[in-house]
Amino acid sequence: MSFVGLFLSGAVLFLNGLMLLGKAEAKSVGYFNLFVGIIQIINPFYLIMTSSQGNWDLYNNAAIFLFGLTYLYVGVTLVKGLEGNSLGWFSLWVAIIAVVYTITSLVHFHDVVNALTWGMWAFLWMLFFLSNALQKKIDVYVGIVAIVTSWVTLTIPALLYFLGVWNTPAVNQIYIWVLILAIVFFVVMLFRPKFYFNREKSGQGVQAL
Repeated sequence: MSFVGLFLSGAVLFLNGLMLLGKAEAKSVGYFNLFVGIIQIINPFYLIMTSSQGNWDLYNNAAIFLFGLTYLYVGVTLVKGLEGNSLGWFSLWVAIIAVVYTITSLVHFHDVVNALTWGMWAFLWMLFFLSNALQKKIDVYVGIVAIVTSWVTLTIPALLYFLGVWNTPAVNQIYIWVLILAIVFFVVMLFRPKFYFNREKSGQGVQAL
């Protein structure tokens, strides 16, 4: 994914996480999802048209559609006040695709940072499936995971890239540990029961990436 796309995705995921924690109004967040979603649909089309259209070009650019379509889906659902059931099943499909990207990053590209990043995204999409399709009341947990993920997998990598230090050996080694610590944090929270007994859903109709 382009790093501008990562930057914008970090913003929308941060707001979505705040919405799940009851800190941001759902409809306004929905409009921001639509705004970023449109950009994340136009962007990969442009990148594909200007690329050599080899299989790995298509592979990399197709990943942006996963985010763009999710944000559009979330935006329409929030703005229109629709049920999130179908969005949940879509999230399951995306989570499975994200697992493929995780394995490919590790096995083919030998990129541990990218593999951990895709693994975290797969986990988050799976949480959206559990919340929306299976109606699990895990609002607080999903919101915290979304906020942490928005920073460590999207916003900070984009900023480091803009500063010209992303993918340097030192940053790469440090970031492996940053991602591992984030994953450990998510696992530790799973053993805190209060995250499973949240307040009733507030009528937002959707848990959002």
